Parts: sequence; C-alpha cells; structure tokens
Amino acid sequence: MNKHPEYLLNKISGPQDLKKLSIAQMQQLAQEIRTLILEKDAAEGGHLGPDLGIVEATIAYHYVFDAPKDKIVWDVSHQTYPHKMLTGRALAWLDPDHYEDVTPYSNPDESPYDYYAVGHTSTSIGLATGMAKARDLMGNHENIMALIGDGSMTGGLAYEGLNNAAIEKHNLVVVVNDNQMSIDENVGGLVTALKKLRDSNGETRENPFTAMGFDYRYVADGNDIKSMIEAFKAVKDVDHPILLHINTLKGKGYKPAIDEEEAHHWVMPFDLKTDKPLAPASEAPTANSVALDVVSEEIEKGTNLMAINAAIPGVFGLDKIKNKYPDHYTDVGIAEQESVAFAAGAAKEGAVPVLFENSTFLQRAFDQLSHDVAANDLPVVMVVAGGGVSGTSKTHLGIFDQVMISNLPNWIYLAPTNLAEEKAMMKWAIKQRKHPVAIKIPTKAVPENGDAQEDYSEITYQIKPGKDVAILALGDMYAILGEKVAQELNATLVNPVSANILDKDALDKLAKENKVIVTIEDNTLDGGFGEKVASYLGDKDVKVLNYGQKRVYTDQTPLKDILKDNRMTVEQIVEDIKNA
Repeated sequence: MNKHPEYLLNKISGPQDLKKLSIAQMQQLAQEIRTLILEKDAAEGGHLGPDLGIVEATIAYHYVFDAPKDKIVWDVSHQTYPHKMLTGRALAWLDPDHYEDVTPYSNPDESPYDYYAVGHTSTSIGLATGMAKARDLMGNHENIMALIGDGSMTGGLAYEGLNNAAIEKHNLVVVVNDNQMSIDENVGGLVTALKKLRDSNGETRENPFTAMGFDYRYVADGNDIKSMIEAFKAVKDVDHPILLHINTLKGKGYKPAIDEEEAHHWVMPFDLKTDKPLAPASEAPTANSVALDVVSEEIEKGTNLMAINAAIPGVFGLDKIKNKYPDHYTDVGIAEQESVAFAAGAAKEGAVPVLFENSTFLQRAFDQLSHDVAANDLPVVMVVAGGGVSGTSKTHLGIFDQVMISNLPNWIYLAPTNLAEEKAMMKWAIKQRKHPVAIKIPTKAVPENGDAQEDYSEITYQIKPGKDVAILALGDMYAILGEKVAQELNATLVNPVSANILDKDALDKLAKENKVIVTIEDNTLDGGFGEKVASYLGDKDVKVLNYGQKRVYTDQTPLKDILKDNRMTVEQIVEDIKNA
C-alpha cells in the first residue's frame, strides 16, 4: 500500500513530468525523496548518506537533460536511489510491498535509464569515454556524462579514465560529486587538491583538471537545485570535455548521517526516532573480531605488522587498529590494485603486511595478486571477507575469490571451519615468511571453538571416520552442511583445511575406503576446490560429487533459493549420495 498518496512524486512517471515543475515544487520533491530513502533504509537497510547527498543534483540532471537519449553513468551507483525514483521506479520506495522490486545499484535489466550493472567504483569515466567515442564514430550527438563521487576518485581507474576523457574531441561531461567522504574518510593527495579547489571557489591555479586539459566549472552548493540547474544548462551540448566539480553534503537532511558519516554510509535496519539499529550488536566473537585480535596481539608483541585495506575499514571494524596503532595502519582509498601492490612492497622491505580485502572487490586486484605477489613469491598475508554464496546484487557476489587466488602459483589459500582455527591460521601465516597466504574467513555462523593445527606448512586433512561416504566440507560449509550430511549418513567427515593445496595421501586413502566422495564449498564450482579433488581422483575407482554455486550471476536472489537451485541443502545432498 502506498504510504504517501499525497506526495508529488506520485505524479512523476519519468523525467518528462519533472520538467513541468517549478523550483519550489522540485524542492518539495527533494524533501519527499529524502523521507522515502530514510523510511525504506530504516525498514530494510541500504545505502543512506550517499543518496541523501545527491538528491538535488539528480533532480537537476533530469530536469535539464533528455534521458535516456542523453546518458549518465553513475559511480558509485549505490547513489542512484533518487535517480530510480525519478525514472519510473518510485513505487519501490512509496510502497513497502514493492521494496524488493529494485536492486540497490544501476541495472539495465530494470530500466532503459540505466546503462550498466555497476556496483564497484571508479569505472564511470572510462565507460562514458568509450560511449562518447562510439557516438562520434556513428555520427550521433547525445550528451554523455559520468557522475563520479563518494570516494570513487581515489580508485586508479578513475585517473586512467580522466587521462583519456581529456582528449575526447566532442561532448563529454565528468561530474565530480565532492562530498569529502568515501565509505570512510577520503585519503591521499587528491584530498588536498579538491580542498584547494573548494577553498578557492574553484579559482586556485593548482587545478589538476585544467592541467590535464579539461574545461573546469565549480558549483559551491551542489545541494541547491537552482545552482545545479544553471550548471547543467551551461554544460549541456558543449562540444569538448568539461569537468564539473560540485560540493555536496553527504547525509543531507538527516543529522545523524551528517555527524557520523562512516556509520551511515550503509545501514542495517534502524529506528528512525533513535537512530539505533533494530538488531542489537552481539558481544560474541566473530570472524572479524578474531582477525583484529590477532593483529593487535602481534603489534603489541613488536611485530612490524602493517594492516592494509582499500577504503572499507567498517567492513572489518578496522577503526580499532587505525585509532590505537596509526603507524601500523594504511587505508589506500578505493584502490584494491594499489592495496595489493602496496602490500607487496611492504613485504619486500621486511614488514609483515596483513591485507583486509572483501571477496567481491578483490577481483579488481587480480593482476597484482599474480604479477606482484605470486610471481615474486612475497609473504603477504591476506584476510578475505565476504567469500561465499549470498543473495546480494550480481555486482557484489563473493563466489570468485577461490578461483582467483587458488589457481595462482605460490599462493596458499586456507579456509577455517571455526574461529579457533581462523586464529591459528592467522598466527601461522604472520609467522611464516616463505609464501603469500590468504585466509577465507567464515561468512556464515561457525563454532567459536574446535580443532586447530599450529603449523600449516604441510596441509593435513582433519578426518572424523565414518563408513562408505566421505564428506569434504571446506571452510564454513563444514559446520553449515558437512556435519549435518555426515550425521545423516554416518559418513566420514573431512576438514580439507586448504582451498587449493590437496592432501594427496589422505585422498588416496579416502578413495580406497569409500564408494562416494563429496566436496562442498562456499564458492563457484568452476575452477574451485571440488574440481581439483575430482581431477586428482579421476583415475580412482570412486564416485565424486561436487557442490557449490553454478557459474551464473544471481541478482538479489534469496540465499535459500540459490542453495536449493544448486542442490546445496542437507536433504538434496543426502538424496544425491543415496542415488549415487
């Protein structure tokens, strides 16, 4: 049921309706959009601060330009909630029954007003420049714009994009949404450059954008609809590359999001009256807290440890390290490539780098994982979070980390089945100085205590004997599925310890003693752990069944549906084993 039938937004079916409004009506519309963002995020969570800050710029864009003929590429596209409301998708905010109708990022499957499924960062300028070149080639004349901000400018691809955008022969507008924040505080020299531009009202001679060849314009108040309309009218239909720098307020309209920007970048469901999360924080140890405890202990012991992350300290709770041990902490910005190369440099000089990476962002650093770390066999330690089957957007899946890391030479990829094992793996990885080691920390609920080795120089499978069937359940799948399937069948249960180093002696023995060997992993099957086991056992007289996610992009699909579709429930696996 529509919660706000009186809202002006109900009359906006697309940008053409917006063009009929007065400035006062657009200001009213901005307030309605903010209210709806707050109501929906409070109910089910989502990006908050970035969307509250971009409202006026979005309204002004659609008032001035002629989308979808004129094209805008959003970066990061988590700031597209207002855009979606103005392009025919407002019901997904007006009516709680339709909250799930849209994804949290731009998505061409949803609307002709979205051009890419984009959930990561710094890609917009490169994408828009390619579009502009193709437009020129085909003799077309539409406006093409990249809107980049909320930290995206600290990613290396943004600079590569700027380098090529600056020499575009015809229309191309880059809007830098400068809200002085990323997920955490912005870092690096760009912070200094943008501050000089803001402080001088865009007049400083130390302008990196004009130095590259851009025509440069500045808007001091990017949250003023009138100013934004005038700025967009001035750049519409220009015949050269322009950079429009707009100063906006992240979290505008909701004081807690202004006062605590990092905490309100993305929120879990919360009480709008108190700003408190609806689900109280647990005091029990977590995969993150265990990792942070190990890092803290090592620093206190005098280890020359450097905790490194790429703009996502909140994912791991790294503020604890940043505030207590500032000399042992580096945030490189939204630049995963840089974070891995930086870690390689630190390891070469003798420090102990501990990289904190999210599975879905790690793909952005694949070249450095291979070229700089693996090829040089440098003892980088990497904690990988979010690696597992999930019901998130197709831009944020965590099912590819094993395939990327496990298939590179020299990397050892460990997968703990409980928090005690995670701690032991981290301590060993920090102590050893021979190879790069990644640890896939649990994403699902696992026991706090359990069996754990002290030394992982040789991978030795941990085996609980049973009969006829052996279940090799990797990482968090051990507790989630492995134990339950083994119990149903009185099967042998195996903790394989590593996602990529096989205990061949154990596999030989298991193949002799069992009729069926089953692998279960929280990852895509292709190129994963199960295929390695199946390949090794290919000439043995034993049936092998592999369970993981098929090589597909799921998109906001409920986790239970994904697991069922991949036959990853206890009942389905037991049924398959009996049939085998």
